[in-house]
Amino acid sequence: MDLSSKSVLVVGAGIMGAGIAQVAAQAIRGEGQQVFLHDAREGAAVEAKGKLVVTLQGLVTKGKLTAQACEGALARIVPISVLADARGVGLVVEAIVEKLDVKRSLFRELEDLVAEDCVLATNTSSISVTAIANGLKRPERLVGMHFFNPVPLMKLVEVVSGLHTEASVAAAIFELSKLWGKVPVHAKSTPGFIVNRIARPYYAETLALMQEQAAVPEVLDACLKTVGFRMGPCELMDLIGHDTNFAVTNSVYEANFYDKRYVPSLMQRELVDGGMLGRKTGRGFYRYPEGVPPLPKVTVEPVEASAAARAAADDRHGGVVVQGVHIVPTDGRTAREWARDLGTNAVVVHDRVMGKGALAFATAPGLSAEQRAVAVAHLLSQGLEPCEAADTPGLVVARTVAMLINEAADAVHQGVCTPEGADAAMKMGVNYPAGPFEWLAGWNVAGVVALLDRLDAHYRGERYRVSPWLRAQ
Repeated sequence: MDLSSKSVLVVGAGIMGAGIAQVAAQAIRGEGQQVFLHDAREGAAVEAKGKLVVTLQGLVTKGKLTAQACEGALARIVPISVLADARGVGLVVEAIVEKLDVKRSLFRELEDLVAEDCVLATNTSSISVTAIANGLKRPERLVGMHFFNPVPLMKLVEVVSGLHTEASVAAAIFELSKLWGKVPVHAKSTPGFIVNRIARPYYAETLALMQEQAAVPEVLDACLKTVGFRMGPCELMDLIGHDTNFAVTNSVYEANFYDKRYVPSLMQRELVDGGMLGRKTGRGFYRYPEGVPPLPKVTVEPVEASAAARAAADDRHGGVVVQGVHIVPTDGRTAREWARDLGTNAVVVHDRVMGKGALAFATAPGLSAEQRAVAVAHLLSQGLEPCEAADTPGLVVARTVAMLINEAADAVHQGVCTPEGADAAMKMGVNYPAGPFEWLAGWNVAGVVALLDRLDAHYRGERYRVSPWLRAQ
């Protein structure tokens, strides 16, 4: 099935729909496809094309698009006021409101208009493709084609197959997505698909750490940006809007029959209830327009200048000993637990090092100011920026990355995607610096499992249970 020569109907002329129309009209060696653009709101499709005129002409001004290509793409986008004007199309892409009954109604109407071989695609980000197809005369031709915003810039397309979807239909959308300049990945229709599911721990672990007062938002953000994330989770939730982020978390939680792994945050609900939604209201975790404040300064007692250089490796914990102070990388044990196991209070546990910059550390009870200064001096000598946190298992980066790996492993275990698909989805869909299985390759299965098991033992809930896929490796 080849869709590259077919005309396309995009239903929904909002930001997503207009972006999809632009991509379809510009793609395939610049020749594009005929695109009909429809919206239920009168005049919306015409308004959307007007905005596309400004967008594409702006690209011409910047030298990123020729005037000829601009004119051609705009000529191929035709606003229509009634769906019947597009009855000859070979592909429909729906990008309307995220409500199951509205989507079902639209596709049932479309079935009476388009030919039997026309492919029906939904851009839903959270609704079951199987559920949307229920009740259609030919449910096998419905497939998910989930783009990411802004559509012209974001490369990922999740090609989502429901229980009814024919393999040939999913394959056709996969190939068309590549011709449209995208990176497609196959996904099974399960709550959150790939990206919205695997990404949950990035927010959830930070919210859990703040709930137990482990660190302030700017420290948590700085630690995770050191890994290579473009925005810390607190910044990102403020940008997305806490109402939106909380709603998605609730949706995934409910759709997974209230699995504790996806439990929403009381702290985020409080922000939503208080109208502190982030940038759009001027206040979330941070105040705007000021944004993220500077990191709190770590106070350091005077220490001998050469102290940091006299570090001896210690095979018992994979860390070093400096002037009698054990400086230990986290394996899920708290500093208190390390002190018990080593028989000394001279213990500082630091987060997993995955880049130069902010690094969380915690101290054992009874550590002296002088011993703390020795540990801080050592970390500074390694080009790191030590940020003190409460003595929590896994600290910030280690527990977050481990949980992202664990969620991706479960998705693979359940047949939602492949490891390669998970890596591509997270890098292309939400700009992660690496994919979860790339992180796993740079760590090791035993280390990740041990850390998760210790988190599970510490918190005694279902949240940190290890994926069977990881157990089997």
